[in-house]
Amino acid sequence: MASNGRIVLVGAPLGNPGDASTRLRETLAGADVVAAEDTRRLTRLARELGVRIGGRLVSYFEGNEERRTPELVEAARGGELVALVTDGGMPSVSDPGYRLVNAAHEAGLEVSAVPGPSAVTTALAVSGLPCDRFCFEGFPPRRAAGRRARFAALAGEPRTLVFFEATHRVAAALADLAAAFGADRPAAVCRELTKTYEQVRRGTLGQLAEWAAQERPKGEITLVVAGAPESGPLVDADEETVKAAVSERVAHGASHRDAVAAVAQQHGLSRRQVYELTLD
Repeated sequence: MASNGRIVLVGAPLGNPGDASTRLRETLAGADVVAAEDTRRLTRLARELGVRIGGRLVSYFEGNEERRTPELVEAARGGELVALVTDGGMPSVSDPGYRLVNAAHEAGLEVSAVPGPSAVTTALAVSGLPCDRFCFEGFPPRRAAGRRARFAALAGEPRTLVFFEATHRVAAALADLAAAFGADRPAAVCRELTKTYEQVRRGTLGQLAEWAAQERPKGEITLVVAGAPESGPLVDADEETVKAAVSERVAHGASHRDAVAAVAQQHGLSRRQVYELTLD
């Protein structure tokens, strides 16, 4: 058992147990406390890996992390090694963990990691879209109005964007992305990465929105979207060009307000300029 208390973030396989590292096995076997997002899922993984979890196994998920964080900090303060494992990928990346890491740092405790798979970088790598510069946006807002506003604000982002999305909202999210970014923006839907039914579907946002509406893809999904073309401000475009850009987004389901915001940001214009051009 550990002599120096600390918190260790453990990167778990996204789905294929073969991706588990030797250090993951050693950490699970040697930790005094293993905090898992889903204890049943972790128990199954340990069994598949032939690992016996020797320490206390406790749950640590969105519903109890506020209450359980002080307990885990105290355990580490008392000299115990506390390992945090989420269902797949690295803890804290759209998963429980940030609260515990922050509290541990404030308590002066050591925080380290056993690096492992990440759905963000895995999807980015297999998408075929530019990987040299990207930004991770996590889960979009659940409500349609908030989601559309978020996408409108990101329409001019030149870096490749990576999103997580729940299965039942994928079709709506892709439709809103097509409306905000333009239906011809390249993208990829990465489904069930590293698992038996792994699928990477490439196309334009318009094509992918139609496919998702018909197929209703299941499983864990990561969306990768190409950044906006770095063509610079549309300073010399005529009024008809600006109007057409707004009309295209409205035709694909965006509100006039969101379409104006997206076109303004994408082309370096003020919202007022674009709004006044499209009043009719």
